[in-house]
Amino acid sequence: MTYFPISLTMQDAASGLQPGLDAIRNGAAEIDLSRLERFDSAAVAALLVWRRAAQSAGLSLRIASVPAGLQSLANLYGVTELLESRASATQ
Repeated sequence: MTYFPISLTMQDAASGLQPGLDAIRNGAAEIDLSRLERFDSAAVAALLVWRRAAQSAGLSLRIASVPAGLQSLANLYGVTELLESRASATQ
């Protein structure tokens, strides 16, 4: 099972966060960002919350197709290693 967020910005992160948590609770093994059209620093926070939720549930979560701009934000905030282990950056 894979969750495909489309937008993760300060304006809509709360509404985008819950479906990801629900997907993880239902056994989702992947968050695929290939359809992500809009994001800001709230996306980094959401990814970290999802990673933590998966770990708490004893699940391995893959974060796929991380846009280069989001990877840059993760670098800026010093959390790249939390995303990289299972992330694949797109160019």
